[in-house]
Amino acid sequence: MSHKIGVIPGDGIGHEVIPEALKVVRAAGVELDTVDYDLGGGRYLRDGVVLDDETVEEWRRLDALLLGAVGTPDVPPGVIERGLLLKMRFDLDLYVNHRPFLAPDGSHDFVVIRENTEGTYAGEGGFLRKGTPHEIATQGSVNTRFGVERCVRYAFELARSRPKKHLTLVHKTNVLTFAGDLWERAFHEVAAEYPDVETAYNHVDAACIYFVESPQRYDVIVTDNLFGDILTDLGGAVSGGIGFASSGNLNPDRTGPSMFEPVHGSAPDIAGQGKANPVAAILSAAMMLDFLGEADAAARIRKACADTATLTGSTTEIGDLVVARL
Repeated sequence: MSHKIGVIPGDGIGHEVIPEALKVVRAAGVELDTVDYDLGGGRYLRDGVVLDDETVEEWRRLDALLLGAVGTPDVPPGVIERGLLLKMRFDLDLYVNHRPFLAPDGSHDFVVIRENTEGTYAGEGGFLRKGTPHEIATQGSVNTRFGVERCVRYAFELARSRPKKHLTLVHKTNVLTFAGDLWERAFHEVAAEYPDVETAYNHVDAACIYFVESPQRYDVIVTDNLFGDILTDLGGAVSGGIGFASSGNLNPDRTGPSMFEPVHGSAPDIAGQGKANPVAAILSAAMMLDFLGEADAAARIRKACADTATLTGSTTEIGDLVVARL
């Protein structure tokens, strides 16, 4: 069976790591019918295009999207982030950000489930008297029962499928008493449907400490958009480095394609030098295969990437090494 995949190399090292991910997927025996899309900072600087509605509608006919990295130093902050990445999440309803973290020595293995379409990233806010001494800026956090509950329910289902069967809610309920209250109530009400899953709660500042001091305490974590954004970068740092961090932006209801991407960014300082580590892109592609029902190929790819200490060399050399291990 062939899967139709939209491929967005993007900017910088995205053009180097994505070909390696595709090479590994095909070497694992999975047929891909790929459609390339020129999007990112480079495209914006050339012709002012970020992401149009026609492209989004075209994506709805695909099985999945594989993204490399987007962003260039010449593009103002927010243009690509909001116009491309967030538009993808909102328009395709990619409401779960699924981020696995496995230590190279096996000392911890946990997953962060981040709500991906609400919170402070929903865009509520604005300026009053901008550019004056009396300027005011507001940035609201949007939290709906619908949005929170579907993310929490996904996290409980995931926790139930894992050996530890443990789920931790991370928030800041002692200060964010409205949003935190909604998250906490939804969490406990859904928990009643999953008596086999043990639960816990951490304030986000405490979770940052535990990520560093004792990450093995965690199994599955569920949290809001902003806290999840911060915690997952820290998770990458304590799990071998951001160059190994994969992610899936998921539409679990499958009303549109899900999008998979490494989270290391476009790294313009090393772009074009063959120094980029493609493992995060390869593991993101493995997540994509899991979502597409190609579990055997995904497992073999993860196994080929497991001994990260020996995955050294240029970008293409590492890709070749993973292929050889398959």
